[in-house]
Amino acid sequence: MITEAERRAAAAALMQADHDRQPITQLSLTYPDLEIVDAYAIQQLWAAERVAAGARLVGHKIGLTSRAMQMASQMTEPDYGFLTDDMVVNDGACLDVSRYTKPRLEVELAFVLGADLYGPNLRVHDVLRATEYIVPALEVIDYRTEVPRAITDTIADNAAAAAMVVGGRVVRPMDLDVRWVAATLAKDGVIEESGVSAAVMGHPAAGIAWLGNKLAAVGRHLEAGQLLLSGSFTRPVSVESNTVIHADFGPLGSIGVAFR
Repeated sequence: MITEAERRAAAAALMQADHDRQPITQLSLTYPDLEIVDAYAIQQLWAAERVAAGARLVGHKIGLTSRAMQMASQMTEPDYGFLTDDMVVNDGACLDVSRYTKPRLEVELAFVLGADLYGPNLRVHDVLRATEYIVPALEVIDYRTEVPRAITDTIADNAAAAAMVVGGRVVRPMDLDVRWVAATLAKDGVIEESGVSAAVMGHPAAGIAWLGNKLAAVGRHLEAGQLLLSGSFTRPVSVESNTVIHADFGPLGSIGVAFR
């Protein structure tokens, strides 16, 4: 493990990298004793600074939900990050690509809770009962550290969360089979990726249950009203300036976002 002073220095370095849009050396190289518990502590310090600067915490994102991504990162479980109100943008937004380092987009479903969820031992049905509605989403991921990254680098870097776009049709969880939501992701009119939501741990709500159980281990819980990104069911697609992205979720509608 690393010291509290080192954790604070690491969080400050990440925040500066985010501000400057300039990746820093991997924290795992700067701090060879960095452990996963340190990485989440660094992430929490970053979140606290964002709140102190006026942002409001609105939820969480879950990453590494596919087995392939876990194996690539030498992990046996997902990771998670925080979401603030200034990270959430509406369908049809035009984002400035210079706000990011190397932005990429992923297709996801977002869950909005209507009731608190306390772990441990949460299951899919617990999540569905507590969910007020589900809405299509795109996550903008971006890294503030150089490659290659250890899992501790990714976790400390807020699980690469940069922004999210919400839109399409709002649905109640019992009104559809959440496992079989299909979507395509098009870049400048060309379909680059497609997928189905069952690719997220077999069921997107399984990721939410995992998160609730993970938070319970550190004395936290999922709160009513929180916005929860359940994990990507496509590979990420890179974007540049003058790029238009369109995600089609079929019966759940579509989302569009442009980058200038």
